[in-house]
Amino acid sequence: VQLQASGGGLVQPGGSLRLSCAASGQSFSPRYTAWFRQAPGKERDFVAAISTSGGWSYYVDSVKGRFTISRDNAKNMWYLQMNSLNAEDTAVYYCAAAPGSSWTPLWRKYDYWGQGTQVTVSS
Repeated sequence: VQLQASGGGLVQPGGSLRLSCAASGQSFSPRYTAWFRQAPGKERDFVAAISTSGGWSYYVDSVKGRFTISRDNAKNMWYLQMNSLNAEDTAVYYCAAAPGSSWTPLWRKYDYWGQGTQVTVSS
């Protein structure tokens, strides 16, 4: 089983990026999925989660209204659209799959992780 995160890069403040997470080896449609991020020297933080059907999502307050999580179960993929990026969004972003049909903001509870993709917001 493998999760592959991609789409990171260098973007100017106010810009946008779309992260993708491609899963292989098993279907993750029965699981909630999420994005986390980790800035240098800081703990890994929850960013957003989405339900199995995609009908429910939850965001950390700092990204509400700017980020959108989505998923395509047919492709076994989920995404994070990030708009109005600022320097505080600079981090390595990780996709993750929750340990079942529920979610938690606690990264230690997640059992499948992508390798991370670097997002740098700088002028």
